[in-house]
Amino acid sequence: MARVFNFNAGPSAMPLPVLQQVQAEFLDFDHTGMSIVEISHRSAAYQKMQDDTVAVLRRLMQIPDDYHVIFMQGGGSMQFLMHGANFLKHRGGYLNTGIWSDKAMKAASYYGEVYEVASSKADHFSYIPKEDTFMVKPDTDYIYMTSNNTVHGTQWQTFPHVDVPLFCDMSSDFLSRPVVVTNFDFIYAGVQKNVGPAGVVVGIIKDSLLKHVREGLPDMLSYRTFADHDSTYNTPPVFCIYFVNRVAHWLEEQGGLTAIEARNAKKAALLYDCIDGSDGFYRGHAAKDSRSVMNVTFNLPTPELEAKFVAEATARDLIGIKGHRSLGGCRASIYNAVTEEACQALADFMNEFKKKQ
Repeated sequence: MARVFNFNAGPSAMPLPVLQQVQAEFLDFDHTGMSIVEISHRSAAYQKMQDDTVAVLRRLMQIPDDYHVIFMQGGGSMQFLMHGANFLKHRGGYLNTGIWSDKAMKAASYYGEVYEVASSKADHFSYIPKEDTFMVKPDTDYIYMTSNNTVHGTQWQTFPHVDVPLFCDMSSDFLSRPVVVTNFDFIYAGVQKNVGPAGVVVGIIKDSLLKHVREGLPDMLSYRTFADHDSTYNTPPVFCIYFVNRVAHWLEEQGGLTAIEARNAKKAALLYDCIDGSDGFYRGHAAKDSRSVMNVTFNLPTPELEAKFVAEATARDLIGIKGHRSLGGCRASIYNAVTEEACQALADFMNEFKKKQ
């Protein structure tokens, strides 16, 4: 079986050892004589696995005891709605750095006033705003941010400090680097970038914040439901949570988040050095101080050359290089499971393609 170099933005590359482990365990999960997709979510075998998943996430991220770890469905799009439904009572502030925070702000507006604390929209979301530009209005219930912007290739290098609850969508750089969980009141991540197959969202929510959930919400829209029922109010996405478990253990085996951060930085440097050394043939979209370590976005001199570049890359088994439809150009998504070998192969191709032109 031939494996390609997978640079898709999500669903995306998963660690090969984890895929092989899942394959080996698929017919007999934990000696039950059943597949993970066949067992009851009320069974002791499932509960043991879910508890272990929470425990390994707590170890990796050093999550304090006064935060709940919950599993939800509906992806990031449901979270765009849910955070507003639960916590928007006066006004919600948004650090608007890409289309995903833009969508979150629009969805939350169904529940009240929303506004931009800061934004890079006028400059095509090419940079991360500085903290001294923030404008926070009185009676702001929370500030919402997206830690990494997959479409535009920008990422918060350091996180802001604010005087109101801070919410963060970490979907596209979750478990790619250490973060100080106590700087946030609510973190969520769709797992389909770094941690598993599409179908589950990991939520990390401060116990004190749960006390302020809006009353009268439908059960499935309330974060309190997922916390109070240990994520099993309804049937959870069993296979997805199991896969997150295996990836989280794999990350521990790699040395944890500090080690994976160093590996990711080395991979990204291979591509950014190629862009910076191309005499303008490759032009990065993101400002240098805002560059993402997860999504490397760039353009070539013409759309025709970009199309040729993508076609030739695909022929070389460099898959998923085409940029997002809203931005165009090219994008290499180099999440945790993308190997240094893959990034080196892409850098070599980029240098070769430039020389041919």
